[in-house]
Amino acid sequence: MDYILQTRKLNKIINGKKIISDLDIHINKGEIYGFLGANGAGKTTVMKMLLNLNKPTSGTIELFGKELTSTSYESLKKIGSIIEFPVFYEELNGESNLKLHCKYMGYDNMSEIGRVLELLQLTEAAKKPVKQYSLGMRQRLGIARAILAKPDLLILDEPTNGLDPIGMKYLRELFCMLRDEWGITIMISTHILSEIENIVDTIGIISHGKLLKEISSNELKKSNKPYIEVCVQGIKKARFVLENMLNLSHVEVIDENRIKIYDSKVTVQEIAKAFVLQEVEILSITKETKSLEDYFMHIIGENK
Repeated sequence: MDYILQTRKLNKIINGKKIISDLDIHINKGEIYGFLGANGAGKTTVMKMLLNLNKPTSGTIELFGKELTSTSYESLKKIGSIIEFPVFYEELNGESNLKLHCKYMGYDNMSEIGRVLELLQLTEAAKKPVKQYSLGMRQRLGIARAILAKPDLLILDEPTNGLDPIGMKYLRELFCMLRDEWGITIMISTHILSEIENIVDTIGIISHGKLLKEISSNELKKSNKPYIEVCVQGIKKARFVLENMLNLSHVEVIDENRIKIYDSKVTVQEIAKAFVLQEVEILSITKETKSLEDYFMHIIGENK
């Protein structure tokens, strides 16, 4: 498969310490890739290497099918990015900062400035000096600058920093629009999983500089099937009722009191009714749905 971005055995050593270890990531064209990890996991270090801001100690990076080198100017021009906190000319207003970016990028379509300011809800603040912007406004201006030249790839490091819940929701919708209507591939790093859970197409989980898992959202949904958990007195009888009277085949005994049922065809009410009729004492019964955070914690826990 051809990837818009991939790395092979990427390593970074700083002051004798291996920060990134044999990292292989694969990002498909036209997807939102969630790069997940706790603070200090190595997300920003990786993104800086992808943008040629830091050099790998070893390994390779491929952008748009070509290996990234110190002269990959054309490939890098196709990327918009925010790494850590966006920096601006503080005395200039938001609009002027974007005009300067257009000149720097060799992008002549100045009419796009008004469009991206509107998209990021910054039209009213366009004439204000950036030094008067709040943290959230700066973040939105950074995203406006990143998408201004209509890049093929967006690399965003913690893009929702400083935003309130309404602002985060709006950005999630914006990212989906950029993917679906503008055809932009997006790589987003975050340590707050709920921010991107419902918009990513693929996730990569990084911990202590190692990529622990790369999985598509479709695969994740299949592996994270909802289940019903019952706690009972009399585990053998409960299992008999589930398997022989309700004809359930996906039943897992967890311990001497708990059973998980993965059959989607049965409801909590049906299980409770069957147990009551067969005099199985129910201590508790709940329906559980695993979240991306549950999956993340499971993967991190397995690799400690």
